[in-house]
Amino acid sequence: MDFLGKRPQGSAVSTTARGQRAEDAALACLQAQGLKLVARNYRTPGRGGGEIDLILRDRDGSLVFVEVRSRNTERFGGAAASIGSIKQQRIVLAARHYLMQFAAPPPCRLDVVLVDTSGSPAAVEWLKAAFDAM
Repeated sequence: MDFLGKRPQGSAVSTTARGQRAEDAALACLQAQGLKLVARNYRTPGRGGGEIDLILRDRDGSLVFVEVRSRNTERFGGAAASIGSIKQQRIVLAARHYLMQFAAPPPCRLDVVLVDTSGSPAAVEWLKAAFDAM
């Protein structure tokens, strides 16, 4: 906030709120498809680690690690283009860290959910197995 108590346009709070709404929309969509929430906003310890927005269990028992991306404009390629190789590496790092708790990890996949929050309701696109852990 500035000295007048006004919040600057495009502030982190509005970005955080928009991201939360996108995650809520993605979760509702996935749950409607029969997936069950396991964890939300899973983070690895330490700096430079990774984060996974949603971890769900699919009907077949697979763990599904979901990255939710939202953009309010298609400039620069939109939400899908914002998941570059470094972001993918961090998601994979976090997924591997999460799987360390299992003696025998279940089958899993890395999905992406793209959310367009410009309309009401939000438009949601689910990309199953969007990238590999290679």
